[in-house]
Amino acid sequence: MTQTDGAHVASTLVEMASVLEPAVGGDWSVRAGPLAWTCSETGVHVAQGLLKYACQLVVHATDSYLPFELKLRSDSSPLEVLTLIRACGRLLADALRSADADLRAWHYGMADSTGFEAMAVGEILLHTYDITRGLGLAWDPPEQLCTLVLRRLFPDAPPGDPASVLLWATGRGDLEGHQPVTEWVWRSAVL
Repeated sequence: MTQTDGAHVASTLVEMASVLEPAVGGDWSVRAGPLAWTCSETGVHVAQGLLKYACQLVVHATDSYLPFELKLRSDSSPLEVLTLIRACGRLLADALRSADADLRAWHYGMADSTGFEAMAVGEILLHTYDITRGLGLAWDPPEQLCTLVLRRLFPDAPPGDPASVLLWATGRGDLEGHQPVTEWVWRSAVL
């Protein structure tokens, strides 16, 4: 894949909504699984990541992130958090759709549109997983979307069930025959 149309971001947002919208009545002030953030804070982190990716692409940033932070009003509901994520994700999908095939933008190196899309899909999947753990929901990321993230961002990942491998590669699970991952980074930059 050398260019993207944002469709994977859109489908990952649909997956996230199908899992988390039924839980908007839950307590989103609890920790999101193993993270130090609450479920609401984790949702804001996802929205901010998606918005920052979109901004990086739109201005063709070459050496750093644009200097802004996304803040959520303290009285925001879980449904509003999810709406914010969807809004930022749609902005990113639009930016991906309009990006030239040779576009590069900074994310700890110069990444192409496929790198930004894979990072967005990864952010949404992994933090949806974290939030479900905090809320006590059983859910694993879909195989096809995990495969996309692994192929683009973790090219040296071992074979196996894509969800299990992605969770292991990001320090969220064990993988038989492999040591636990305590530090990781995905390869978004194009070499």
